[in-house]
Amino acid sequence: MYPGKHAVEHPDRPAFIMASTAETVTYAQFEERANRLAHYLRAQGLARLDHYSIFMENNARYLECCAAGERAGLYYTCVNSFLTADELAYILQNSESKLLITSRSRLEVARAALAQCPNVTRCLIVDGGADAAPYQDYAQAMQAFPATPIADERLGTPMLYSSGTTGRPKGILRPLPDDPPSTMLPLFDFLTKLWQYRADMIYLSPAPLYHSAPQAAVSLTLRAGGTVIVMEHFDPEQYLSLIEKYRVSHTQLVPTMFSRMLKLHEQVRNRHDLSSLEIAIHAAAPCPAQVKEQMIAWWGPIIHEYYGATEGLGFTACNTQEWLAHRGSVGRVLFGDLHILDENMQPLPKGTPGEIWFKTASPFEYFNDPQRTQEARSADGSMSTVGDVGYVDDDGFLYLTDRSTFMIISGGVNIYPQECENLLITHPKVADAAVFGVPNEDMGEEVKAVIQPMPGVAAGPELEQELIAFCQQHLARLKCPRSIDFSDQLPRLPTGKLYKKPLREKYWAGHKSRIL
Repeated sequence: MYPGKHAVEHPDRPAFIMASTAETVTYAQFEERANRLAHYLRAQGLARLDHYSIFMENNARYLECCAAGERAGLYYTCVNSFLTADELAYILQNSESKLLITSRSRLEVARAALAQCPNVTRCLIVDGGADAAPYQDYAQAMQAFPATPIADERLGTPMLYSSGTTGRPKGILRPLPDDPPSTMLPLFDFLTKLWQYRADMIYLSPAPLYHSAPQAAVSLTLRAGGTVIVMEHFDPEQYLSLIEKYRVSHTQLVPTMFSRMLKLHEQVRNRHDLSSLEIAIHAAAPCPAQVKEQMIAWWGPIIHEYYGATEGLGFTACNTQEWLAHRGSVGRVLFGDLHILDENMQPLPKGTPGEIWFKTASPFEYFNDPQRTQEARSADGSMSTVGDVGYVDDDGFLYLTDRSTFMIISGGVNIYPQECENLLITHPKVADAAVFGVPNEDMGEEVKAVIQPMPGVAAGPELEQELIAFCQQHLARLKCPRSIDFSDQLPRLPTGKLYKKPLREKYWAGHKSRIL
């Protein structure tokens, strides 16, 4: 199915609704908007397989800016809206984008970035504020173009960038078949069936639309003919109220959202009717088992988990019943061919952690970066990895240990800090936690935690000792932090990923380290 078909069959059905304003865009309106932008892109000289970028917060124009590329055979890059001007400029240049779409709230950053990007010839501003070229008011620009489809519609797709938590972000380019836009790529067809997307579904999207998971979920909902509720930003109580208000059937979250909802007062959590929920999916970051157990107790057996990378190497998933039988797992392989290998690329036995490799289910390359493309592949080119570490149990269920880049080597022992982070986040006085290695003259590295306390909780030696004791009660001492520092806000991306690099850097200043 394709949104254009729903515009004919169900023109007045809401394609999406903005959560804070209740602004509603029907399928007929959505189709017209996407077509106008597709005509505009052609008029600017963008031909099939060309690139453009989108840099803005969740708003009522975001989805049509993606949909235009999907029907014009283009690669579109949704950029993290919190990036600096230099970071944005790098992505614009690396992606070879010819055009940028932004908003007034991001315009200052966009202007500074575009000063470094002579190949970007146009910048559309979705909510006005344009002055001289290359800046142009989005609504005014669209008025000159028809609402009917372009004559040469072809399938387009996102080219998203890795979050860059351990280095420069990488553009993930997939081969794009020369097909009509009604075609669905194999992975998306598989996901539609797995999670039961259908025409009468109501999907609640609480995450930034620049991230691959909400991108895919929203796109699948629109292809199925459902309605998307788009949150401008995540608020735990508003999220629960939206489920009740719109009778939401499907949603996708990240574990930090679970934690924030669980820390609401019990009266607030029980205030809203959540009985319409059929499928709640989570991914993007590891979920502490205690948090997931509490969510299952609250929401029932509707929680699905998956593991996959934007690169599309492979895909594992499990439903609630499977997870309860394999606590802590991210599921069995449903897409791709999984291998757990040691540093010599030799298979490891069941239950032994190693680097996760897939015989690539979906071909990809890092755009304009052949070196890192090669680094992600095995010597014979048959397998790929993103550096995650895990193991498989006797039933074939995968368990994530951590990223190889975050591993701590203390006294020759490998320590994966994710386990400690997962534990700390369950403490009632902890809002967020980061665990990593810092220099130790005798051991090489030692375990350090940086904690963001809950509002109203005093940071200091008492809390430090309480949290260290809490860790030692549940984990082997070698996995526990020797010391804890405190921060008002940890650098966690809205997608749920923790940006550890700037936290670690200050501890490693003046030292040599293989993990920085």
